Amino acid sequence: MSSRCSVASILAESARRFPTKDALVLGAARVPYAAVWDQALRYGAVLKSRGVQPGDRVALLIPNIPQFAFAYYGALAVGASVVPVHSLLKHDEMEYILRDCGAKIMIGAAPLLGEGAVAAKAAGVELLGVLDGCPDGIERVEALAATATPLDTYLPRDPQDEAVVLYTSGTTGKPKGAMLTHDNILWNVNTTAFDTIELKSTDVMLGALPLFHSFGQTVVLNGGFRVGASIVLVPRFEAGPVLELMVSEKVSVMAGVPTMFIALLEAAKTNPDRPPLRMAASGGAAIPVATIEKVKEVFDIDIYEGYGLSETSPVATFNQERYGRKPGTVGCAIWGVDVEIADAEIADCIVLVPQGERGEIVIRGHNIFKGYLNNPKATAEAIIDGWFRSGDIGIKDEEGFISIVDRTKDMIIRGGFNVYPREVEEVIIRFPGIKQVAVIGIPDDVHGEEIMAVIVAEEGAVVAGELIEWTKEHIGSYKYPRHVEFVTEMPLGPSGKVLKRVLLEQFRK
Repeated sequence: MSSRCSVASILAESARRFPTKDALVLGAARVPYAAVWDQALRYGAVLKSRGVQPGDRVALLIPNIPQFAFAYYGALAVGASVVPVHSLLKHDEMEYILRDCGAKIMIGAAPLLGEGAVAAKAAGVELLGVLDGCPDGIERVEALAATATPLDTYLPRDPQDEAVVLYTSGTTGKPKGAMLTHDNILWNVNTTAFDTIELKSTDVMLGALPLFHSFGQTVVLNGGFRVGASIVLVPRFEAGPVLELMVSEKVSVMAGVPTMFIALLEAAKTNPDRPPLRMAASGGAAIPVATIEKVKEVFDIDIYEGYGLSETSPVATFNQERYGRKPGTVGCAIWGVDVEIADAEIADCIVLVPQGERGEIVIRGHNIFKGYLNNPKATAEAIIDGWFRSGDIGIKDEEGFISIVDRTKDMIIRGGFNVYPREVEEVIIRFPGIKQVAVIGIPDDVHGEEIMAVIVAEEGAVVAGELIEWTKEHIGSYKYPRHVEFVTEMPLGPSGKVLKRVLLEQFRK
């Protein structure tokens, strides 16, 4: 990018170009770009007065409210890096993150301090609060910022300096902190906003993805601010109110995860109004083709699916206008990034497989993270010969489109045959009356693992036996589910992903 830079420049530049334009909308509150930047500089001044120096880490436990942006860009402006903390974590999980990253200070929203204050105290980390209702003894940043002399501007950093640490979900042990540099984020934001999704300053974006998550943070917050769009914040996603909000605020761009689109389809059954969407982007998990088709039917909008991980800043591939669109794929590699398929069985080097063969998705380019904080072993295992090993199984076609088959760890081995849950899910979701499906493997004395479909269905619409018989006609004999379980709702993570590990714990007993 340049010899010195900062992610904070995204907001600084748009505050100069669009000072009076609404940057953030939350209910009746509308915060213009100049005011967001002023607050960020004041928050930065507060952090500096508390001893935060360039290179320190500031943890944020804040939902999708304007104060997240104030604190995020304020920390970056003072030269610190940001460690967003998932709002649904328990105090011992938060404590681990605070200790592991060596946070200098944490800013937490009052409703989240029941867990957050316990974690900060246990980790010995200073805590400041935002919003009404902070526990006694915890100072509010808003009050401190009101009397602070704002910073003059942001502190430029080396492009390879750490800007953000994103903690992975920890599905295979303790969470790992993925370190993203200023260069990583700036390249990903610019490439995504201008070359991939092609955002516009006239756009109104839905800010429903958690801002502590890489998708919401890079694509919505930083991407939206980069072009001067307005972001309508949603602290808690509830499909009915969100659909009404999208209509009233005239939302033109929605970035979401599949569960959000599925929920909006349900809400649309009782609300005939439709927002003026021009672009819908899906990521975070595979979206069934049937859902893409239904969204087109109900909302008259094409969903463009992409793919990435925290370690890839996050966007790596996307269905892009210039290459055409292939529903069921995650598109082609974004500009400046290579995405290939490698032999998943070879651990110590990257061996690419022939076109059309299944293998592990590997990625290299400007979006690859700096490494895992305090974990050189995991870093060395993840980055081989300059390629990041994703842990996802995929296929690349002759036009460069990537199809995700499944996560390596989610693959089921039944009687010696590999079964990829997503392939089975794509079939089952087409059965009438099914809203959501997750396929998992459960222990079996004969086959090692057996296929189970966990389903959310319309009341009385699905009979397990009928579903099994129907599925047998549409998929190989070793792939169809022998067991079907019905649930009222899927366990979801903070980003809206279905937590299959929770289902495994529930149904493997």
